[in-house]
Order: sequence, then structure tokens, then C-alpha cells
Amino acid sequence: MHGLPSEPSTTAPAARAGDGPPPTPVTLREALPVWLKIAALSFGGPAGQIAVMHRVLVEERRWISERRFLHALNFCTLLPGPEAQQLATYVGWLMHGTRGGLVAGGLFVLPGLVAIMALSWLYALLGSTGPVAGLFFGLKAAVLAIVLQAVVRIGRRALKGPAMVAIAALAFVGIFAFDLPFPAIVLAAALAGYLGARAGLPAFLAGAGHGGAPADDPGPYLLGDDAAASGAPRGHALRMLALWGGLWLAPVLALLALLGPDNVFGRIAVFFSQMALVTFGGAYAVLAYVAQQAVDHYGWLRPGEMLDGLGMAETTPGPLIMVTQFVGFMAAFRQPGVLPALVAGTLGGLLTTWVTFLPCFLWIFLGAPHVERLRGNRALAGALAAVTAAVVGVILNLSLWFALHTLFAQTRAFSAGPLRLDVPVLASLDPFAAALSVAALAAVFGLRLGILPVLAGCAVAGLLLRLSGLV
Repeated sequence: MHGLPSEPSTTAPAARAGDGPPPTPVTLREALPVWLKIAALSFGGPAGQIAVMHRVLVEERRWISERRFLHALNFCTLLPGPEAQQLATYVGWLMHGTRGGLVAGGLFVLPGLVAIMALSWLYALLGSTGPVAGLFFGLKAAVLAIVLQAVVRIGRRALKGPAMVAIAALAFVGIFAFDLPFPAIVLAAALAGYLGARAGLPAFLAGAGHGGAPADDPGPYLLGDDAAASGAPRGHALRMLALWGGLWLAPVLALLALLGPDNVFGRIAVFFSQMALVTFGGAYAVLAYVAQQAVDHYGWLRPGEMLDGLGMAETTPGPLIMVTQFVGFMAAFRQPGVLPALVAGTLGGLLTTWVTFLPCFLWIFLGAPHVERLRGNRALAGALAAVTAAVVGVILNLSLWFALHTLFAQTRAFSAGPLRLDVPVLASLDPFAAALSVAALAAVFGLRLGILPVLAGCAVAGLLLRLSGLV
């Protein structure tokens, strides 16, 4: 769950209603290059992507008011999936209806899709060679520092009061020590927050105020032809469910019918469709569950390869959750059946992207006309605050999982009753990985360098270590 980053001002004069006449309405064709620009600049995770959209849409173009942007963002944080991509879809829908939403949301995903697919091919063909392995050796250290930074940032915002700290701690213990499934943790936290806020308990109301735009907010400057400003037409929900639900689930059902549930494509379709329903809290939260399932349950990836994939997603434009395309690619690449391995991998990656991102359009097109009904709902805000707190614990688990597999070459399983832990073999500590990780942490927390400089520096350091024969 990510709020608006601190960079943009919430009182930008150009974005306030009443500061002169609004700009002339634009056509979808005129908006297309702007959405391309936003897509090309969507580096740095959700916070950076939302900051770019705010600067372009609110401050530069004045296509949407400041209050409406914040209200749209709050709505998108309620939804599963990448909120930055959903925010782009929402604004595109407001301006030019369904076509605008498809253009804005689709373009937001397209650069990352192409980049991750190209890198997946490169990784599959050359990932074990010296220079490429060196680059990814360095990226793993940077990714570890970036995930720890995410824990700190989200924790500062989410853990307001003992109740939220307790939820975060229980979520961490549940997933780290008892291997509880991520969806169950999210649902339990949401239920606790909803009931606590509904009962008026102060501990659950603190920090749960997701302020919406006031009723007299002028809203978007440029409303599209079917933006449904007056509410959804009769039968809207059923039509959206039939259309977008069908597009999402038809390939899943077809693959299960033709290939069976044990085929790799059937497993990809079902697993990532399930993820699309529970990806609250951003990519870092769900990646802990994806990593554990892909590595330990399905055997699609080796532990270090999940870190490599996350490094790819960090260095390319688009949503961070695009890393799932790499997971789907490698799963099908290694279990191609009768297909050539690269063809199977490509199809597996595209299938993963389809079932991961298509539901995002369903959520927006289904819920946007009703978004005003969500404003001021205290119980819903309490549920969201509790889920965000649980996400902190889940991301902490992800950071520890990454640390174990970055710093140590070997781990061993420890179990005692319901307790299940991965324990490092201390003798397998990699001193170069440890040194590079410390340097990355110092760059992120001490020097406060951005994501891209840290990733680039660590990748170059890893390459030099590999070429020198030290790793």
C-alpha cells in the first residue's frame, strides 16, 4: 500500500481548481504520447511511478485536480494489484472512458513486458556465463538493501500504535516461522481491522483515515464521454464481470480442460490468477509468497534466481510485480513438454502477465463508477490499515529470505511441531556477497542514494568481482 510520495507538493498552484480556466480538452490521440512518456519514465517502484504521474498529470498537464488524484490513489490502494498501473488506468478511464483506461493501463505495462521478456531470454541462454552471472551477483546485494528500505518506509507509515505493531509482528511470525499462506494472513488482518474499526476501537482507527476528496471537489478537468460521473448505469457490474472476468478466466479454464491441472501451463494460470486476488500491499509483500511457492513447492526456480528476477524488475520500467513474468518464463522454460524451451518460456511469461494484469482492468472498470460510495467508510479504512500493517511483517520475512539466500550458499530446514525454519549453514557465508550487501545498505540508508544508482553500482561491482575470479 503506497500513499502519494513526498516529492510532489499537495498545493501545486497549477493543480488547484479556480486558478484560471482549465486547459482545453484533449483527444485520446493527443493523450497517447503523454501516456507513452509516463510509461517510459516509470522506474523506481510504485512511489517513483506515482510521483511521475502526479507531476505530469496534475502539475504539468492539469488533466486531473490534486484532490481527485489523491482520491483516485486512495481508491487504488484498496484494490489488489499494482496501484500505480491501476491509477493510470483510472485516470485514463476518467478522461476517455474504457478506451482511455485500456491505453493508459496497457502502456504502463508494455515497456516492462518487453524488457523483462528480453532479459528472460538472455538469462535463460547466458545466465550461467561469467559476465552475466557477475552482474546478477551484484544485483542481489542491491535488491536486499532495497527490500529492507521498503520495510522501513512502509513501517513508518503503517505502524501507528501498538495494535498495528502487533498485527505486523503476528504476520511476520506466521509466515516466517509457521509457513502460513499469504492470502490467509491478508484476510485475517483485514477482518481484524474491519471489526475493530466498526466497533470504534481507537487502536484500529488510528491511521485508518484515507481522506477522500470533498463533495464539492471539481474533480477531473477533462472528463471522458463515458466516465460515469453520475454513477454506474443499470447492469454495469454484470457486463463488466462477464466481459473482463471472461477474458481473464477463459484461458485458465481452457488450459485446465486441455492440459490438466498438473501441466506447467495450468499451474501457472491457476497460481498467478490466485495471486491477482490477494496482491494487497504491493509487490514486495506478495513476492515473499511467490518466491516460496516457486522455489520450494513447484521447483520452478532456484533461490538465487528469484533475486535475479527482482533485479531485472527493479532496473526496467513498469510495475515491480512484472517479476512474475520471469517466474512464469523460467517455469515453462524448464518444463516445456513438446514445445521448444524458449517458445514454452515465452508463452509461460505471457500467460503469467495476462492473468496477473488483466484483473486490474476488471477492478477499475467495475469499481470506478461506484468509487464515491467508498469515501468516508471508517470500517473499510480500518481493514486497509490492518492489511498495510500485516504487509510490513510479510515484507520483513521477504528481506530475511533474501538475506539467507544472498549471504549463504547453503541452508538447512529445521522443524519442531508446527515450527518450520530455514537455518543458514554459517560456514557457507560468502564474504564478498556480505561485503557488497553492507555497501549497498550504506548507500541506501547512509548516503540515501536512489534505486538506480545503487543497482548500477552493485551490478558493476559484481561484474568486476566475477572478471577478477573472486566470485
